[in-house]
Amino acid sequence: MWLWEAVRVASRHEMPATVVLGAQWGDEGKGRVVDYFAESADFVVRYQGGNNAGHTIVVGDEKLALSLIPSGILYPDCTPVIASGTVIDPKVLLDEMDMTMSRGLDPSRVKLSSNAHLIMPYHRKLDAAIERYLGKNRIGTTKKGIGPTYTDKYARVGIRVQDLFDPKIFRKKVEAALEDKNKLLPRIYNTLPMDPDEIIDEYREYADRLEPHVADTSLLLFNGLREGKQVLLEGAQGTLLDIDHGTYPFVTSSNPTAGGAAVGSGIGPKSLDEIIGVAKAYISRVGTGPFPTELHDEVGDRMIELGGEYGTVTGRRRRCGWLDLVALRYSNRVNSFTKLFITKLDILSAFETIKVANAYQSAGEIHDEFPVQQSVLYNCEPQYEELPGWETDITAVRTFSDLPKEAQRYVRYIEERVEVPIGWISVGPERSQLVEVT
Repeated sequence: MWLWEAVRVASRHEMPATVVLGAQWGDEGKGRVVDYFAESADFVVRYQGGNNAGHTIVVGDEKLALSLIPSGILYPDCTPVIASGTVIDPKVLLDEMDMTMSRGLDPSRVKLSSNAHLIMPYHRKLDAAIERYLGKNRIGTTKKGIGPTYTDKYARVGIRVQDLFDPKIFRKKVEAALEDKNKLLPRIYNTLPMDPDEIIDEYREYADRLEPHVADTSLLLFNGLREGKQVLLEGAQGTLLDIDHGTYPFVTSSNPTAGGAAVGSGIGPKSLDEIIGVAKAYISRVGTGPFPTELHDEVGDRMIELGGEYGTVTGRRRRCGWLDLVALRYSNRVNSFTKLFITKLDILSAFETIKVANAYQSAGEIHDEFPVQQSVLYNCEPQYEELPGWETDITAVRTFSDLPKEAQRYVRYIEERVEVPIGWISVGPERSQLVEVT
């Protein structure tokens, strides 16, 4: 009986974790949202993806662009955690640590899972070669080596962070990997083979610097939750880029969705309490793939310019369109959002009228829900409802009741159609440019 009593006592002390993730095709402004919640968090955890996703935090006149280190780095009492579900380019991570140190922050607090997989030079080379080989059928990857690293992970031939610290195992794994990759690179992709000794020497230097940061991050978070600590989990990319639930094959190689938060962090799903979906007041995506509400006119161009819609990591120009509520309802279905955080509402201040897609029409059929067959997304016509705009600068507004009535109506309209309460709205890039919705 004493064992079960101990379990009951432990469960009473465990605090739930909060997940913040993208509800669209990524680039929703998750970085500033995570930063908003990170101020009161003890741990901020990146649970999937790699340096193919970035977020920018605006602090006064300064911008901090991060691709691997979680936003918790800004707060001295917070531990930034890079968990097992991520893939790590050690050079990028160390460069990012150096950058944060030069900005007066303390990267010694960063914890890195020993089970995270390493992006190797041959992964980056393969990524670029495959994209080039595919030509017009390319996926539109960032060529950072993310996909090939996850491919090796699931083929069970990947190299993990912990392997860096056993020279014999590391050499054996690199040589085994290159035995295969050096057949592919010259014969199929017409590129030069790679030298294992060069890679081993390079990564040996990274090992010395990374070792103080390596930890059993699953245990770290488990103990933190039992001690009543606040854990904030941040997803990279967005729901519609999820490898299982996104617009495949134009997706990322991991699970940004809420289920991926438990798997990638190594904490149990019962620990997840708040699941906050971040969505722009309009929608964007970068790279190729279907996009029913994409605008190919001056309205879309204006959204891009006013919203600064260029990728944090790649600098690529994003594609923009009106808000797609079919996709947002689908995102809620696969994530079970408890609240939504709507970003960039201020960008819509430029438009006299605002359109919202409530359904798709394809081959005479109306789709209220996200279609099972992806071919529908390529050939559908969004069914819009038009709402009045407000054409008023709202960047100084801090209370919901002070927003123009038209802006309030737009927010309530989203709530009603998605059936999820909206808790917050951003009306500008600064930390302070937020409105709590009551």
